[in-house]
Amino acid sequence: MTPKTAHQKAAILTEALPYIQRFHGKTIVIKYGGNAMTEEHLKTRFARDVVLMKLVGMNPVVVHGGGPQIGATLARMGVSTEFVQGMRVTDQETMQVVEMVLGGLVNKEIVNLINQAGGCAVGLTGKDGGLIQARKLLVRNAASESPDDLLDVGLVGEVERVNPALLQILERQDIIPVIAPIGVGPDGQTYNINADLVAGKLAETLHAEKFILMTNVAGVLDKSGELLTGLTPGRVQDLIADGTIYGGMLPKLACCLSAVSNGVKTAHIIDGRVEHALLLEIFTDEGVGTLISGE
Repeated sequence: MTPKTAHQKAAILTEALPYIQRFHGKTIVIKYGGNAMTEEHLKTRFARDVVLMKLVGMNPVVVHGGGPQIGATLARMGVSTEFVQGMRVTDQETMQVVEMVLGGLVNKEIVNLINQAGGCAVGLTGKDGGLIQARKLLVRNAASESPDDLLDVGLVGEVERVNPALLQILERQDIIPVIAPIGVGPDGQTYNINADLVAGKLAETLHAEKFILMTNVAGVLDKSGELLTGLTPGRVQDLIADGTIYGGMLPKLACCLSAVSNGVKTAHIIDGRVEHALLLEIFTDEGVGTLISGE
């Protein structure tokens, strides 16, 4: 190692120190998805990042999606899939596959990766310990002018309440929770829930320091395609009003705005295609995505 290389590495480590001190003992909820969940080299680096966060005293909570894996499994089984406004219509047969893929295959792969990287992770669904209480979600009919015209998309739910007791026990034991976005209704019915929504509500309930959404884009972009690194709720609303922000970014930002309005210090939208994106966002001055803070 040359003196110049050694100096650069030392500078990186010293830059991380104040962030390690600031976030020691703090909860950070991470929505894990996109390419970071499907590309092998990104998966292993994500697991190492989470383990490092835990070892320096942070409390990471991982919530994962799994739409592509669900779709592939349904296709292999010859089960057709219908989407309404981006939501998978979920009958009882489809729900069984969703629970198998999310709560089994995907969840346990992430748990195994974290454990192989030297951490101690435990996989959960919202059914475990009554973690996620859900209710049926009815979707507004976009083709209708009436706000009361609602569509039934099956066993798709929304979060009614989060019970943090189990997560608090795991935190005291230095265990990293890995959570599949499946909830349970008061009648025991299982519901498939959007992972962004689950992660956001968990962040609010746990009074997290940070809520981080990993995506397949660099973050929020302006009309010139340049990354907007720091936003407030008011600025976000202005960007929505003038058409800068639209489409699939809208529901993600809604989760972020809800989080920072309900006790979460900052929300981040980061590019999961970047190796070690988590560490770069948390431990460096520049970060790699968009940070949203309260006014």
